[in-house]
Amino acid sequence: MINGEIKLRVRYSDTDQMGYVYYGRYASYYEVARVELFRSLGFSYKNLEEEGIGMPVIDMDTKYLLPIKYDEEIIIKTRIEELPSSKIIFYYDIFNKENNLANSAKTTLTFINLSSKKPVRIPKELLELIKNKF
Repeated sequence: MINGEIKLRVRYSDTDQMGYVYYGRYASYYEVARVELFRSLGFSYKNLEEEGIGMPVIDMDTKYLLPIKYDEEIIIKTRIEELPSSKIIFYYDIFNKENNLANSAKTTLTFINLSSKKPVRIPKELLELIKNKF
């Protein structure tokens, strides 16, 4: 299993009229967390795209447990529990300022050739980096 952790401060633009994080913003938090997880492995998502490989989300399951409010610092813990092939699954737990679990989610992404839009296997370099951390 691979684990990552980042801290973010909730911006005003992420909140709804009640001052809570708008439900649609969580997807962007997951994106930041998985990009940073790749970066912690020594791999850049930007380089992946420059090599002609994209990673669209094909499934997202999220549970909203507690509200997160404007200006709170949150912790997003991200993990990969299994070796990817043509798909990769990320799990997320978001903790509020009291360190209570506020949100949990799972996203499934697939690797595609950006030109043809066809699925491809995970690039070997990324697979090796993940294998070395398991």
